[in-house]
Amino acid sequence: MCSRDCKRRTCRQGNVPVTINLLPSSFDDLARAAVETFWKSRNSGVVNATQGGTRDAVLGRKNMDGFVEIVCAVVAHCGLAASAVHVRKSQVILPGFFRATKNWDVLVVHDKRLLGVFEFKSQVGSFGNNFNNRSEEVIGSAADLWVAHHHGAYGGVARSRTQIRESSPSVLNPIFRSDPRPPFLAWLMLLEECEASMRPVRCDEPHFSVFGEFHNASYAKRYQILCERLVERQLYSAAALELTPTGASEHRSLSPATSIRNMFSEFAGRILAAIQDS
Repeated sequence: MCSRDCKRRTCRQGNVPVTINLLPSSFDDLARAAVETFWKSRNSGVVNATQGGTRDAVLGRKNMDGFVEIVCAVVAHCGLAASAVHVRKSQVILPGFFRATKNWDVLVVHDKRLLGVFEFKSQVGSFGNNFNNRSEEVIGSAADLWVAHHHGAYGGVARSRTQIRESSPSVLNPIFRSDPRPPFLAWLMLLEECEASMRPVRCDEPHFSVFGEFHNASYAKRYQILCERLVERQLYSAAALELTPTGASEHRSLSPATSIRNMFSEFAGRILAAIQDS
């Protein structure tokens, strides 16, 4: 059985309502195993032997392969074939608008419809150097994907810029006229929980004041705010922040809204809706 806080959804098979668990009963074990795999793979130092030094253990996707397995498990639990999940490097490429292509971590495609797009990131140490880089990456990737989607890049015939009529000039939140059922876009950050990531950080304000919620916010808190606002501004369907103590398999979220459980529950609901439509 799922844990007591596992979300449920009622769907129909013929005329009979059926209540199912959105997530597989093994979800908590899979999440714990994914974190454990991250630390073991990272500490092995034999992940990607192309860059040299400790950077090898940061760049190899094997660090986050446990989270890829969660996608596979949720998709299977919801009734889609395993072939709908794409993880090979040559199969996770999507066209962009500001650039030709981008490689994601996992794509879920069913009946030629793009259902899910996942990006899994981690950060261990170097919080001051890397937080802004991670923030710029996640915002830019979403902007690129949504404008490309708006131009019909992920189904049907792609449309040229002269064929597009935008009622909103916003690059980051275009009107999805090309498809009223946009793909589920998800981003997860696995962050080392340590003194450096949890202590308050001072903000430099040489000309203008930063928003008040950033005053004395730790890097963990900044990531939580980032996740919340990525969803609030409709850049991502769900964004999760999971904290994990150094070298441990334990993990926790700072809020239910930015938890890995919420992210995959939202995704499962989208998958079930897609099955009903097909």
